[in-house]
Amino acid sequence: MRAVLEGNRVSRISVRGFAVASATAVTTVGAVVGVASGNSLPANGDNLETTAADATLLADIPVGEQAQVQVASLTQQADAQAAAADASARKSAEEAARLQAAKDAEAKKEAAEEKAQREAEAEAEAREAKEAEERASRSAVREASSFSTQSSYSISEVQAIARQMVPGDQFQCFSNIVDHESSWNYRAQNPSSGAYGLVQALPGSKMASAGADWQTNPATQIKWGLNYMNDRYGSPCGAWSFWQANRWY
Repeated sequence: MRAVLEGNRVSRISVRGFAVASATAVTTVGAVVGVASGNSLPANGDNLETTAADATLLADIPVGEQAQVQVASLTQQADAQAAAADASARKSAEEAARLQAAKDAEAKKEAAEEKAQREAEAEAEAREAKEAEERASRSAVREASSFSTQSSYSISEVQAIARQMVPGDQFQCFSNIVDHESSWNYRAQNPSSGAYGLVQALPGSKMASAGADWQTNPATQIKWGLNYMNDRYGSPCGAWSFWQANRWY
């Protein structure tokens, strides 16, 4: 009988010791998870007291259910650790995504600025090329005084003079106006208004500012007409656009 009691005592002590060890392990895991979650470790005395209390509680549970309690506790702690790890991973992923988005936005901004700069440079180069072409065209035109005077001029001769005096990119517009106003007749006169010459200056005497021979010299009339179109409309093409809209200029 004594032997049986002693055997039971040993079993009870063993179970209690196992319970203390298991409870200590569970408490230790809980402390680790608590630290990972931002909680501070309890003082050594509290920890020992908690461990002892847990061990006592575990020892009071029937032997057949102790393993289930231990497994459930460890599973709960593992789930808490996994949740903490997932939260940390999500936070790291969100921060990485934020940094990448900022980097992508900066790269996009730099690319847009570089594109705008290239387009501005290309536009400036095109403008300079056009201005150079216009300067070359203007330098190539002849002054009215460079043409020798004749007693009369054919339409082809008048047109040839105009081609040498009017910039190439403006000649067609100038020619369109002259076609409608005088059909290239430098002596054309409107009987009702008194408009005179290739460009039908009104009155014709206005052309005296370009030369005293305005009545008989088509070069003088072309000079005056070209100056008039440039001053009032910016160019012969500007004058032609106005003429098309209003049937006069």
